[in-house]
Amino acid sequence: MDYKWISNAFVVLLVVLESKAFAQQAIQVRVEWKDGTSPSGTVQVQHGVLRKIERVAGKGKIKANGFQVGASSRPGILIAIDSAQTGYGSGSTVVSIKTTKNPFSFFLRDVTANSPIYMPDYGVVVLNAADRRSYQEVETAVRSRNTMTKLQRIETEGEVSFASVEKKVRNMTVPTWLGTSRDFRLFQITENLSDASQGEASIISPKWSSTALRLAETKNEPVNYLYTYGRGVGVKENVTRQLEQGTLPILHSTLTDDDVVYKSTTFVALEKSPLTQLKGTDFWVADSYSGGHMFTKEQQEQVNTRTGKALNPDEETVLFFRSEVVNTGSVPRYAWFKTPRPGTAWWQKFPYRFDAKTGFSAYSEEKVFCISKLNGKPLPSEEMAILLQPGEKARFDFFIPHSPVSNERAAQLAMQTFEQRYAESRDFWLAKLEKAAQIHVPEKRIDEMIQAGLLHLDLITYGNEPDATLAPNIGVYSPIGTESAPIIQFYNSMGWNDVARRSLNYFLDKQHEDGFIQNFNGYMVETGAALWSMGEYFRYTNDREWVEKIKAKLLKSCDYLIAWRNRNKKEELRGRGYGMIEGKVADPEDHFHQFMLNGYAYLGMSRSAEMLASVDPAQSERIRKEADAWKEDIRQSFFTSMALSPVVPLGDGTWCPTAPPWTEGAGLRNMYQKRETFWSHGTFTAPDAMLGPMYLVFCEVLDPREPAAKNLLNYHSELFYQENSAFSQPYYSRHNWMQAKLSMTKPFLSTYYHTFAAHADRETYTFWEHLFKVSPHKTHEEAWFLMETRWMLYLEDGPNLKLFNTVPRQWLEQGKKITLSNVRSYFGPVSATVVSEVDKGYITATVNCPDARKPNEVLIRVPHPAGKKPVNVTGGIYNKQTETVSIKPFSGQAEIRLEY
Repeated sequence: MDYKWISNAFVVLLVVLESKAFAQQAIQVRVEWKDGTSPSGTVQVQHGVLRKIERVAGKGKIKANGFQVGASSRPGILIAIDSAQTGYGSGSTVVSIKTTKNPFSFFLRDVTANSPIYMPDYGVVVLNAADRRSYQEVETAVRSRNTMTKLQRIETEGEVSFASVEKKVRNMTVPTWLGTSRDFRLFQITENLSDASQGEASIISPKWSSTALRLAETKNEPVNYLYTYGRGVGVKENVTRQLEQGTLPILHSTLTDDDVVYKSTTFVALEKSPLTQLKGTDFWVADSYSGGHMFTKEQQEQVNTRTGKALNPDEETVLFFRSEVVNTGSVPRYAWFKTPRPGTAWWQKFPYRFDAKTGFSAYSEEKVFCISKLNGKPLPSEEMAILLQPGEKARFDFFIPHSPVSNERAAQLAMQTFEQRYAESRDFWLAKLEKAAQIHVPEKRIDEMIQAGLLHLDLITYGNEPDATLAPNIGVYSPIGTESAPIIQFYNSMGWNDVARRSLNYFLDKQHEDGFIQNFNGYMVETGAALWSMGEYFRYTNDREWVEKIKAKLLKSCDYLIAWRNRNKKEELRGRGYGMIEGKVADPEDHFHQFMLNGYAYLGMSRSAEMLASVDPAQSERIRKEADAWKEDIRQSFFTSMALSPVVPLGDGTWCPTAPPWTEGAGLRNMYQKRETFWSHGTFTAPDAMLGPMYLVFCEVLDPREPAAKNLLNYHSELFYQENSAFSQPYYSRHNWMQAKLSMTKPFLSTYYHTFAAHADRETYTFWEHLFKVSPHKTHEEAWFLMETRWMLYLEDGPNLKLFNTVPRQWLEQGKKITLSNVRSYFGPVSATVVSEVDKGYITATVNCPDARKPNEVLIRVPHPAGKKPVNVTGGIYNKQTETVSIKPFSGQAEIRLEY
């Protein structure tokens, strides 16, 4: 017998059997395009092996991993993949269809018969090989389900309002910061009986910016003073709070303890002088006492030479407190008081003494920390009860200097009258508002939040008066190029150009010798963001003199960015970060070619070219060319990244392309294609949703109207938002700017109301940083709320101005009025009003832009509260789809009337 022949046959049989087993392990999918298309490209597989590609219909060519399909009734390819990873977790197989037009990628595990990948914008479907349906049949099946994306659902529902969301979202209470503005000596008030405190009493915490005051007498622990009134913490939430006139940083609170009502007022003034003589705090020193600050060696020397004087001022700031107590009952009732003492709880004790003769509480003879009075006389005991007859009133006062003062100074302070200091404080803050533009809307809460917000920003913008550099702090933190940006830009919007310019000087004064701007916690995004804010200031003011003065610094920062970019012009980065700078943009240590980082850098360069055009055209042209090239490199890397990032399903049955937050990413970070851990700040969504590619739209790298921007908004809205608001630190997401730009009124209002209703204190309007109650008085969040309100009321769109673009329909109910008086824009000052007389059958509006830079066209949106369309419009051309009246050409002044 020929054993050699038998041996060879056996080998052949084994090969055939192994081949069949291998074939059984392969996974096959079919990619089919819309009829009439002729796609060509390549197939790339990650975490798997491409076995073969076959045509499924029509003519075409297949070579290795390349394909070309001729136009036919069902153009498509069949793909077979070996060693596929389709389980949960990292390392899942990703298939990329790299066509010239509309390339895309998908997780192989996502291809199912029930939910095939259907991308109508790309005209393509991906199916299991056994699913023989055509593109048209899949489209018909998906559309027949009549499901909707979250954005589509919002469009079918009524407009969101505060009343419609307040019971659905978190109800935050935030500690209150009180101070004088400019001066870094603050007092934080955390009242008991509120969910902000979680304590047994109210606490006053003196701070230098965000740094706690510490004294040897408190063992160098943070100084806190505990006080209370009323019987104590009970089963009822019986404390309400509000600001003076709803807007001023003077705190009012009311405790209703059955028949006894305590109405308290708290504010900060100076120890001796009126607030009009306020000097402020040197910005270097204020910066050094703020969280996250960074100094070069030379900058630290500046701080060292100035700190001593700032910490030993001629007079202290003083917290003034008064509780007016009344017995509202018909029988005598007791009232209780406990004047401040060191500590935060009954068991925490530091040595001190209370003098009943003077009402002074002191660590020693020369360190008096509180002066207490009852009905204008020294408080006879630090804890006490008094009996009030029906209708009888009492006054409980105390004054706390920021740092303890001598007995002599305390005696002088005790002679101050609460009434005089209260009047001075009220007049001081009102005078600030009077110097600002006026915005009034017919929703009381929003109307108050606009004015209160401006003062909240001003309260912690530190620096010496009257004209020194200011540090626009963002809560407990020192200024950041990104987070201070909305603060400065809202100052500009309200006509506080001097405050805005002085705040911008902070970033110029702290610029490094090489042009780098970095002030906070290793963030590398500040240079571009600061340049952007400077460019915005110039757009508002057209201040050529200032640009000429800072030109050298502008060029230094631009050249720093250009050199940084040039270091990344490496061929191996082509399409994956070529010409893009690398670094981190926020707290997470993600040092990559981030789209947010590069978006801000491009935007800062672009605005710098604008500014320089007015003073140095040659340098402007150089910077403009570099900025334009940078933009093109970012776009190339973005579209390459988007093609490789797996698509995701939307609520309407379609699938959407995605993009990673940086060019090194294989896709959405929270899809966990890599085995890693990055959860932080209370969410899995931070890198993708709040620090990701949406910034390319905001930073003008992508136009909000182009398809890629639409895709970003679609999958962000579906994956990363709750009630169209981002998680954790929602004002980091820039989707509401895009919604405003696209006049998406209902989605805009959904984001607007859900976010601030959950994020801000509903009584005092102060914001937390995060939705999990970290970092109070966060003015970055508050400033973006204010800027969103500005976009809602007026928004530039190229050479045109949009008015009332996304205002709520209910704001134009009968008798209601919206007024903008001398607000600032790219077109100079703007004044506008809209008045509703719908019961009489009409609505009127006026607009005035007196500056020579007036817009080409003004678009005034006038939504009838009941959705009616006008039968006659005078003064402009009406668009019934957008409910907008167009005034073009615009002469600088116009009146319109809509009759119903």
